[in-house]
This record gives sequence, structure tokens and C-alpha cells, in this order.
Amino acid sequence: MKKIIFAICAVLAVMSCNVTETPKQQPLENSVVYEMNVRQYTPAGTFAAAQQELPRLAEMGVDIVWLMPVYPIGVEGRKGTLGSYYAVKNYCDINPEFGTLEDFDNFVAEAHRLGLRVVIDWVANHTSPDAVWESGKPADWYERDAEGNTTFTADWSDTANLNYENKDVWKGMQDALRFWMERGIDGFRCDMACEVPLEFWQETIAGLRADYPHMYWLAEGEEPKLHTLSDFNASYSWELHHMMNSIARGEQGIEDLLSYIQKDAERHPEDVCRLMFTSNHDENSWAGTEFERMGDAAKVMAVLTFTLPNGQPLIYTGQEMGWNKRFEFFEKDHVPAWEKNGYFDFYKELIDIRHSNPALAAGGKGGKFEVVSAEDGVLVFTRTLPENKVTVKVELKAPWGWEIIAE
Repeated sequence: MKKIIFAICAVLAVMSCNVTETPKQQPLENSVVYEMNVRQYTPAGTFAAAQQELPRLAEMGVDIVWLMPVYPIGVEGRKGTLGSYYAVKNYCDINPEFGTLEDFDNFVAEAHRLGLRVVIDWVANHTSPDAVWESGKPADWYERDAEGNTTFTADWSDTANLNYENKDVWKGMQDALRFWMERGIDGFRCDMACEVPLEFWQETIAGLRADYPHMYWLAEGEEPKLHTLSDFNASYSWELHHMMNSIARGEQGIEDLLSYIQKDAERHPEDVCRLMFTSNHDENSWAGTEFERMGDAAKVMAVLTFTLPNGQPLIYTGQEMGWNKRFEFFEKDHVPAWEKNGYFDFYKELIDIRHSNPALAAGGKGGKFEVVSAEDGVLVFTRTLPENKVTVKVELKAPWGWEIIAE
């Protein structure tokens, strides 16, 4: 159940039919992020094949394509047949499973032609145990046990932890990041960002931004110092995600959500983006699809990710066609074929609403958040700027309806 009402003036632009212009990119605060799982994206699982799907993403309206790690995967300790993207063997090369550096460059060029930004996943905490750095750099580039063996965290036995007490590691990592910026990408999503010193990110982001001022930096983490010290543009709202799962199960409700919104606003600077999502690669593979976790509430929770204050929405591979399947993480398990269905239309509508209403922007640019009513499982709130007001009504109970009024 849903209803959308617009009161928006249309502006028509007349352009010469023989001139092709690159679509204008949305400001970061209005942007929608799309996470692409290249291995599972097509039967071929290559950049060349995924490139053919970029026009569909552009038509849907996404702004930033985040590629899961693109690097060669280690063999030592490898999990499954193909291994984890996050067991990086070489930071400055391409996983041959996906193609070549030239294929990657072509993918980025086509994305840019369509007006899309491209960011890549960066794994700073660890490499694979057989990484080129492990054999080619001094032993103290890695954390080691008493026997001199590299160490790993939790059950990540296909990885080896880097030693950030060694500033040479900082320089090596910064050089590797610069390698990709020089290839024309637009930024990085930084895996487990709080597992390395925040001072490393502070120095690194400042240094790269001096040469690439429009970079986008997304941190997987919720520590406010990722913004106040390290200067990330965006960070994960994990707590909100788990709360939405809980609301869908009937374990929490409106009061919990409003308490979270207030607390999050107090903890984080006003000018940051908080990545909001109903799924991502971790949740899909290990906790289940949004339909498994949220059931009939999945769509209304997606509406919240597009409308709550300071939110930057994320769409994960397959959500745009309602793909209700956990992707295998270490094996080939691709989407058989892409189709435009009601889920494509749903996300396209939400993106259109987001782009058309500056009141919904993040990063301190959006409208003031005010609660109109909150009773009997129904929350009504507004986001208001002098020139734009959006009213959102969400039923946080069955039948999980929603309504957006933009004026």
C-alpha cells in the first residue's frame, strides 16, 4: 500500500539533437548509493558484462556505484572455491575473474559518461596471508605472533593483519589509494574503518583531498570521530538497520526510532551523511534478504532510508528487482537475468522523490525534521526547507503502508 503526491513544477530544457551532454551529477547530499557485487551481477561475472547494465542503473536514477573489492584474491587459506573479495593479494591490480585493468577503466569511463560516480571498496585492515606485501615488504609490515606468523581477526583465517604502528604501512597504503584515484575513480568505501587508527584516515584523506577535492569517502563504522577527526563524508547507520529489523519483527516501535534519531543527531556532526539500508553484502549473505528479515515491512523500511534526516540511501545488488535470495559469498551464484518489474519502479520512484526534493538531502543541507504525530503504530513527520516541504507517513505495523506528500 503506498501513495505519492507531488506538487512540483516541471522545467523543460531544449537541447540540440546532435549534442550529447554528460548527465549532471547529483550533489553528494542528494546522492543514492548502489552496491554492485560484480561476481554475482551477471553470468559472466566480469566488468565488461556489468558495464552493459549501467544504463539500467542510470535509468533507475542511482548516483554512486560502489564496487565490492576488485583486487586479486589470495590463495593461501582461501575460503570456498573463489574466495572472499576481502582477502586482498595485491592492492594495485585487478581480480582476473573480473577482467583486466583496461576492462575496469572502460567500466569507469562508461559510468562517468552516464553521470555516475564510481567508488571502490578498500580493505585497509588486512591482506591475504600470501599478499605481495607479505613476501615483498619487511616482516614488521604485519602483526605477528611469537613464532613470526601473521595474525588474523575473528575467524578471518584467509587474512593477515597489517601493523599500523609502522608508518611505512601508512605510506604504502596511501600510494595504493592514489594509484586508483589516478585511474579516475571518485572515492572509496572503507571496510571496517575503525580497525585501523583514525589518525591514519585523517592524514590519508587530507592528503588525497588536496589533489582530489571532490572525493567521496564512506566509512563502514559508526564512530563519530570518523567525521570529526578523519573527515569521512559518510558512515554506516548499523544501529538504525538493526532497529528496523527489530521493528519489522514487532520487538521495537516508534518511540525507539525517535529516540535513535535524536541520539544520532546529537552524536554526529550536522554536515555528514549516514548510510541507511535494508540490505548490503554482509546482511544478505549472512543474515538473510530483506524479505527474510523484514517480511512485508521491507518496503516501508526502504522508504525510511530515503526520508529520515541525514540519511544517504543504499540499494544492494538485486534489490531493484526483489531478488529474494542469499548470495553465496565464496562461490559463483549470479543473478540469472535482470528485469524491470515493480521493484524497479518502486526504487525509481523513491530516487525521483529524493532528487526532486532538497528537503530530503543529508549533510546538513536537508530540511528540518519534525514529528507531526506518532500514535497507534503510525508515524507522520515532515522535512522542511523554506522552498520545499515533504510530509512522510509510515505505518510501522501491518499493513506497513506509506505516503509521501511533496510540496
